[in-house]
Amino acid sequence: MITTFSWFGYDLPMSENFKRIKQAGFDGVMLWWDDSFGDIEYRGNPDLARKSGLYVENIHAPFKRINNIWLDNIVGNDLTEYYLHLITECAEYGIPMIVMHPSSGNNVPPYNPLGLDRIRRIIDKAEKYNIYVAFENMRRYEYLKYILDNIDSPRAGFCYDTGHHHYWHPECNLLAQYGSRLMALHLHDNNRIDDQHLIPFDGTIDWQTTMHQIRQSGYKGAIALEAENGGYQNLPPETFLRLAFDRAKTLERLSDNSV
Repeated sequence: MITTFSWFGYDLPMSENFKRIKQAGFDGVMLWWDDSFGDIEYRGNPDLARKSGLYVENIHAPFKRINNIWLDNIVGNDLTEYYLHLITECAEYGIPMIVMHPSSGNNVPPYNPLGLDRIRRIIDKAEKYNIYVAFENMRRYEYLKYILDNIDSPRAGFCYDTGHHHYWHPECNLLAQYGSRLMALHLHDNNRIDDQHLIPFDGTIDWQTTMHQIRQSGYKGAIALEAENGGYQNLPPETFLRLAFDRAKTLERLSDNSV
């Protein structure tokens, strides 16, 4: 299965995004789950995607206030309740997984038992509702490590973001550490000058090695792209998507051949 993020940089109605994604060859989509992109009807997107013939792989939770999960304040309490509600919404809308950021930016409060207990509550509810929660590697990858090292649940795992890894902490072998808990992918490229979200093979990631490591981890989920049109403004959306899909097929072949 090959999937892509439903928002990929063009100012189009979501129904048009889904139509073009399907026409480009993709099997499914990952959805953003609030109105940050001006999409106030985002709760209708699972149905729209499925009507377009697309599988809904997961939702990406908002992360604007995520650092408060580690703080003893009202915002942190409210944020925890919000994420608990997202688990309920995943079950309601038939979405099997939620992707979360464990932190945002460089200036993050120290990880601590309070934040971990809040995350445990989220995972406990995910276990009850049979929802997976995948934590993404960000610029402060030690927060991912703290969570996964301290929460041993089949419902808590790792969303591997290739671009974040390559740009922020290429010296860390994340797949060696947490490949056994790999649940989701965000595949995109960069040139180590920014988190560019380029289409794979347009940056400097060693994709043959990356896909070999993913295959060796035992991961059997979707080849999931998170590329955006920031470096491709001259391409029509259908051309951008077709190029992205063709590159994803190449990644799929690399994965299949890396036994």
